[in-house]
Amino acid sequence: MGLKSSQKRERQNTKQRARNRTYKSTARTLIRKAFTTIEAGNLEDAKTATGEAVKALDKAAAKGAIHKNNASRRKSRLMSRLSTLEKGA
Repeated sequence: MGLKSSQKRERQNTKQRARNRTYKSTARTLIRKAFTTIEAGNLEDAKTATGEAVKALDKAAAKGAIHKNNASRRKSRLMSRLSTLEKGA
């Protein structure tokens, strides 16, 4: 049964977990898409996809779904991969 406060906390946690999952899932999907486009070698598409992924990561970090350093690390890896494509092109 539990106390009223613990029941309320459970309801809040459930809602927040659902909210966070959408931000994380969107970011993960866009990151995967960006890496795939970079591997394909199309520079313009890669830049667009990377921009979308960075935006999603920033949003997830701003909403607290992921830590800001986590977002920063993922953006750094994306950008370094993109820069190798730019150097090769």
